[in-house]
Amino acid sequence: MPKLSPTMEEGQVSRWLKKEGDRVSMGEPLAEIDTDKATMEMQALSEGVLRKILVNEGESAPLGQPIAIVGAPDEDISALLTEAKAPPQPAVKVEPPKPSEAPSVEPQKAPAPTAPTDGKRAAGGRMLVSPIAARMAAEAGINLTSLSGSGPGGRIIKRDIEEAMSAKAAPAKAPSTLRPMPAPRPATKGEVFAPSAYRDEPLSEMRRTIARRLVTSLGPVPHFFLTTEIDMERAADMRRSLNELYPDAKLSINDVIIKVTAAALIQHPQVNASFQDKTVRYYEHADIGVAVATENGLITPVVRAADVKSLFDIATEVRELAERARARKLKPEEYTGASFSISNLGMFGIDEFTAVINPPEGAILAIGAMAPKPVAKDGQVVIRQMMRVTMSCDHRVIDGATGAQFLQTFKQILENPLYVFLNQ
Repeated sequence: MPKLSPTMEEGQVSRWLKKEGDRVSMGEPLAEIDTDKATMEMQALSEGVLRKILVNEGESAPLGQPIAIVGAPDEDISALLTEAKAPPQPAVKVEPPKPSEAPSVEPQKAPAPTAPTDGKRAAGGRMLVSPIAARMAAEAGINLTSLSGSGPGGRIIKRDIEEAMSAKAAPAKAPSTLRPMPAPRPATKGEVFAPSAYRDEPLSEMRRTIARRLVTSLGPVPHFFLTTEIDMERAADMRRSLNELYPDAKLSINDVIIKVTAAALIQHPQVNASFQDKTVRYYEHADIGVAVATENGLITPVVRAADVKSLFDIATEVRELAERARARKLKPEEYTGASFSISNLGMFGIDEFTAVINPPEGAILAIGAMAPKPVAKDGQVVIRQMMRVTMSCDHRVIDGATGAQFLQTFKQILENPLYVFLNQ
């Protein structure tokens, strides 16, 4: 298992691009590996024949563990097989489902001689499906029983779900979190219910990294929080006018917020900083990390030097980064090394929240929903587009007054957004 990202400690085989018996050339893509942040291609390190796959699709392995053997067609690989099997396989394990749980997810393993022949169910009626495929099918509304698996032993894997999603010709609908409720079964008097059945799924590499980083953030990093409310009427009008003039720009409020954040950071370099154990690092440019939700968790692609880029350049770059983030095609340098981050949950109707700092950054800005509210203005009650933002600060780098001054500047620019055009 090669090291394919700076923070990678283990990888999960997403898909083998070659099968046993195929010839491979040095540098040729051999497999797709899910790292903690993206899906990366693993290249062959030598020429020969793929003699043996040691780690199946959906299984994980730590860095340096053998996952396949490439050799000459007639080479004796028995010693290599013995060596590879010597330590216990550290792949992620899953509690086997109870008989009453069908369909359910099983841990990935090599197909046994008793594997099903119909490509769908194993002995006992349990569904053979990888955890990633199960999650993707649930999110896409795909009936697993209608699919035939192409994985080992007929297991349904990620590739099968992707093909089913491509073939599904359903009209686009507005996203909704509401789902039909099953018809309730009235409980009989005195009925005793057993503990609910459940299913354990192995964590993706991205979700494991998120868990590790959060543990090293909220505890060790002394957070404090500052909240302010901003009149977004002018910013909303400016964005609407620009989109009417330049329809291809497709500017979002988040693009405006990124540009304004960068402008405020340059005016307050103490906030554009990070804690480095024995030093505080101050950055010359505003490299803004923008939180993007993916099926495996949160990732923050970075808009480099946002302070010197135009609003239109930022909008284009954010769209491209977000698309590649969701496709797990980001390069490591595109999601590491931000000097400040923004997390926007306003599109989900969240009015206000606090975000956890992504070490070693010194702060993160949590953006709530922009909504019409009655406010007092010039002695009158008027309806204005208002938005609440909360900044989480690392107190080792940013003092309360410093953070408050930054938010004051941020608020002033957003309420007078033409500033970003007059000063770029």
